[in-house]
Amino acid sequence: MVMRILIIAAVAIYLVFWVRAVIDLFQRHDLTRSAKAAWMIFLLILPFISLMIYLMVRPPRAAGQR
Repeated sequence: MVMRILIIAAVAIYLVFWVRAVIDLFQRHDLTRSAKAAWMIFLLILPFISLMIYLMVRPPRAAGQR
């Protein structure tokens, strides 16, 4: 029972990060359409690995930028 709850929590956290990365990807103005499409394909084909890479290489946001 505890293991099932941990798995559900891990999947939920992963999905939140994945959806946030997709939203962030389409809100970025520094990427071209083809770069956004490439990232999206990468996020769909290799979701876990590409999410980790995207979160590591994306530039940090400015303090006041939303």
